[in-house]
Amino acid sequence: MNFMRPLFTLRQVLLVPLALAALASTPVFAQPPMYIQQAPPPMRAEMMPAPRPGYAWDNGHWRWDGRGYVWAPGHWQPMRHGHRWMPGHWQARGPNWYWIEGHWVR
Repeated sequence: MNFMRPLFTLRQVLLVPLALAALASTPVFAQPPMYIQQAPPPMRAEMMPAPRPGYAWDNGHWRWDGRGYVWAPGHWQPMRHGHRWMPGHWQARGPNWYWIEGHWVR
């Protein structure tokens, strides 16, 4: 018998935290639409960067943080073959406003 052999291999020691993290993760669910009674501020002028192959530019927009509007700067969206990017936007519904998420359309 070899008493000097380690009880656990390095691989087993590294896999335990990974397995626990996988079990502790929670799935992300779509949130129901949030209706805001205050209209968003006017759009900010934002410089669109030079075209980037394989990506579509998603303009910056105002987002609601629970207390007020905060600016979310524009960013690149990886392209989907045969689709075009429909940017998100605020839409009025009666006296309320709600956010329509940006998405890809065929």
